[in-house]
Amino acid sequence: MSDEQTRLGELRDRIDDLDQQIMDLISARARCAQEVAEVKLAHNPGQDVFFYRPEREAQVLRRIKEQNPGPLSGEEMARLFREIMSACLALEKPMHIAFLGPAGTFTQAAALKHFGHSVISVPLAAIDAVFREVESGAAHYGVVPVENSTEGMINHTLDMFMSSPLKICGEVQLRIHHHLLTSPDNVDGKLTRIYSHQQSFAQCRQWLDANRYGIERVAVSSNAEAARRAAEEPGAAAIAGDMAAELYGLETLAASIEDRPDNTTRFLIIGRESVGPSGHDKSSILVSMRNKPGALYQLLEPFHRHGISLTRIETRPSPSGTWAYVFYIDFEGHMDDPNVGKVLEEIDDEAVELKRLGSYPIGVL
Repeated sequence: MSDEQTRLGELRDRIDDLDQQIMDLISARARCAQEVAEVKLAHNPGQDVFFYRPEREAQVLRRIKEQNPGPLSGEEMARLFREIMSACLALEKPMHIAFLGPAGTFTQAAALKHFGHSVISVPLAAIDAVFREVESGAAHYGVVPVENSTEGMINHTLDMFMSSPLKICGEVQLRIHHHLLTSPDNVDGKLTRIYSHQQSFAQCRQWLDANRYGIERVAVSSNAEAARRAAEEPGAAAIAGDMAAELYGLETLAASIEDRPDNTTRFLIIGRESVGPSGHDKSSILVSMRNKPGALYQLLEPFHRHGISLTRIETRPSPSGTWAYVFYIDFEGHMDDPNVGKVLEEIDDEAVELKRLGSYPIGVL
């Protein structure tokens, strides 16, 4: 036996030993998760028990990224632990996660990125259906898109918060890579039409004009629906992501055709309970102000005075005549923070209405 074979044999034996240790430790962690569930149930008989704690998981994932010794990147190590935590949580109680469907959409990819693959994902046809599913208790949480770095805010999501009692419990950002996809039987054939969601067409407009000019573009309800049609129709292609390509068995004609390489969509996690401080949080509110000179200044000045950074402000039409302006505001900090509390008190004194949508951990992955 050569020196190379001897050394490789030693390394493989070492890997086998480490794999056994890893498996033993994961099993021990899973047993601890089961004990956590038992303690919660014993101390809260007859009550709804929330096993998933967004602030706790965010703290764990941040610590893993900070303490990761390498050679795997902190991001990759956190993803591995995300899946371990997802599997352990499923032992306590499998979570149902509603998302804007159908299966294969970027929203489903965001849901799996945030919760891991051990949840039961529930595709729904519209954003308001996701809200209703969570409000009714049929789903533990929902995932909805709220803004894209190219196309801006998703107004339907913002408008749902005006009437919904749900809280924002988390956020997740997903890099959006659009591919031009077609059936394997059509790879060498002539394209006659391209299906996609209207926002994807907008995000790939320059590439399409330069490379597929003149081909009919047909807007459909989702990229997953576009992929389904491309899989069935001769001469059809779709603009969609990796998950839809895999789900419908499509081949890639051109990869990453989005006009901006940093194309990113932010998604919100919606639920029924408030989230405690994690140490690195963001908050969201809806505010209606009276229609008078200086109204916007009165709204924003307390944030500046108390040193709180705004990350997003949007104006939406009033749902009733009593609201002259409706502002959606994201800012850094948790509503339990003393400074944030002072700001909200001052705004409440001047506003027609202040709705606290929730505080939640800033996305870790």
